[in-house]
Amino acid sequence: MSPNAQTIPKVEPVPVAETELEPMYRVIIHNDDVTPMDFVVLILERIFFITGPSAVDIMYTAHYTGAAYVQSLPRSEAQGRIARAHFAASLEGYPLRFTMEPE
Repeated sequence: MSPNAQTIPKVEPVPVAETELEPMYRVIIHNDDVTPMDFVVLILERIFFITGPSAVDIMYTAHYTGAAYVQSLPRSEAQGRIARAHFAASLEGYPLRFTMEPE
């Protein structure tokens, strides 16, 4: 081996640390007397990706009982979707409200 030869250092694999999964949270929709039913269904379909018949069922449950379970999501995902839903409702002037609670 010549004195000018470069040696390539041996690379040791770095163990990947196990990541904790985020805790799951239940998203709840609350009834109000202002937000139109079709707008609620639209929000459930477009922001929470709930299919038409299920979105209608959730909307009617909230309408008749005051609140309804929407879905369970990791905390950050639930926060993000709720924020988008509140923003969309505020653009239209509706007081639509979602909350989240730990499972």
